[in-house]
Amino acid sequence: MNDIFFSDEYFMKQAIMEAQKAFSIGEVPVGCVVVSNNQIIGKGHNLTERLNDVTAHAEMQAITAAAGFLGAKYLNDCTLYVTLEPCVMCAGAIFWAQFDRVVFGASDDKRGFEKAMVKLHPKTKIEKGILALEAADLMKQFFKNLR
Repeated sequence: MNDIFFSDEYFMKQAIMEAQKAFSIGEVPVGCVVVSNNQIIGKGHNLTERLNDVTAHAEMQAITAAAGFLGAKYLNDCTLYVTLEPCVMCAGAIFWAQFDRVVFGASDDKRGFEKAMVKLHPKTKIEKGILALEAADLMKQFFKNLR
């Protein structure tokens, strides 16, 4: 068992590294990691353009990887770290997976689940704003480059 404790900032930095992978291949730079017992068990970044699949969001990639790692559909002892507030679709998947915690960086005032007043599983704790500036800056740079 790992005796070293990593902080929310550490794991959000790992999610930002995933977002940078998306940025480098022309995808909207959102990254995600799933953590269980202080270990990353799933990670992902947006692949919607590459896979031509509107459901290929970072969270969906990371949830699928984590469920495969654990061999279980419920991720109730896990924390999901994502650079951008999840959308309604991803919030639905997070709800069904029954995460213990969700930690996100930047808020998404246009497409975020909180703006849509979508609720996560009642037991899921939400932390927001972790490394929000770093996550938001990556998004701003991406969309600035498109113009």
